[in-house]
Amino acid sequence: MDQTQLRELQAPLKETYRTNPEAALITLKADGRLGEGITCRVETGRALVEAGLHPATGGTGLAACSGDMLLEALVACAGVTLSAVATAIGVEIRDGHVRAEGDLDFRGTLGVAKEVPVGFQAIRLQFRLDTTATQEQLDTLLRLTERYCVVYQTLRRTPDMTVSYAVEA
Repeated sequence: MDQTQLRELQAPLKETYRTNPEAALITLKADGRLGEGITCRVETGRALVEAGLHPATGGTGLAACSGDMLLEALVACAGVTLSAVATAIGVEIRDGHVRAEGDLDFRGTLGVAKEVPVGFQAIRLQFRLDTTATQEQLDTLLRLTERYCVVYQTLRRTPDMTVSYAVEA
C-alpha cells in the first residue's frame, strides 16, 4: 500500500466521522474462558491463547502471562501505527523491529509488600528502523506514532473503568 492508496482508503471513513461523530464510537472486546488450573483462554481472532500465572507468581510458564500479552498488544499496535504513519507521510521503512519492555515488582501482585504498586512500574517502547529518513522525518514519525497508537495512549492516560460480575445458576 502506498500513500495515495492509504488516503483513498481512509478518506470516506474520516468524512463519515466528521459528519457523524457517533459512527466513530466503537467498543472493542476481548473474550476469554476459564481453563484448566489457573488459566484463561483468550480468543484473539487468529488463535486461542491460554493465559495463566507468571512463574514469579507460581505459574508453570506453559501458559501465556497477561503482562506479556499487554506488552505484545503494545508492540502490535505501535508497529501497525508506525507503518501507517510512515506510509501516510511518505517515509520509506525498509525493515523495522519493535520491542516493549516492562518492569514489574511481583511483591505488589502477591500482596507481600502493601507499599509496592500492582502493575508495571515502567514500560519502554523501542523501534529499530532501517530507513533513510531524515532526523526531522523520524521525529515526526515517532511523535505521530505516539499520538495515534491506541494501546500507547490508553496506557499513558488511565481510562475510566468499571468491574462487575454475574452469577450463573
